Amino acid sequence: MSDHKCSCQCGCSGKAPEHTVDTEKEISLAELPVGSTATIVKVVPKTRGRKKFADVGLVPGTELVIEAHAPFGGLIRVKVMETSMALHKDDAASIMMKKED
Repeated sequence: MSDHKCSCQCGCSGKAPEHTVDTEKEISLAELPVGSTATIVKVVPKTRGRKKFADVGLVPGTELVIEAHAPFGGLIRVKVMETSMALHKDDAASIMMKKED
């Protein structure tokens, strides 16, 4: 059995067709440091807020900037185009990003 997990950390070892094992290039939105610019690669399937994310423009291909993390780690403020919004860290963990070089 492989030691790799899929990029969404669901534990499927990357065997589901919508998952990849490319953890080197993808990172969750919740893990990005303040000041980082990144592009959304995918929203993890079966996420309860998937439609909510799409409604506010958080879809694959969207670039965003991490503006701040709440002092106690519950919220993350991101800038999408000209709009700032706050996301719960649990929700941000469901959004996979590609960090800009």
